[in-house]
Amino acid sequence: MGLFDGTYLERPVLCDRCRQEASLCKCPILETPTEKQTLKIRLDKRKRGKLVTVISGFRSSEFKIQETVGILKSQCGAGGSIDGQNIELQGDHTQRVASLLIAQGFQVSNS
Repeated sequence: MGLFDGTYLERPVLCDRCRQEASLCKCPILETPTEKQTLKIRLDKRKRGKLVTVISGFRSSEFKIQETVGILKSQCGAGGSIDGQNIELQGDHTQRVASLLIAQGFQVSNS
């Protein structure tokens, strides 16, 4: 008998919709349509004065975020990465990123 037997720490994670184990669940992943997502674009200054454009507010699958960061990196000609649910692009690309995201159907607000 383990220390956590019978507690929520020992129980498997269940799907909220079908109540099966997460590894066995066949439910489709629900994501918010791009038209209903409002993304925030801001400019951060990192150490040594480097500028980074940060896009936050994604409510999409990881695949959709990876697809979006690939498009933004190629269109802006800059390096970038995914940090959780945020996209970070090297340099100041706020105007170009805003127009590209609007063209993809997202709503954009600058903060």
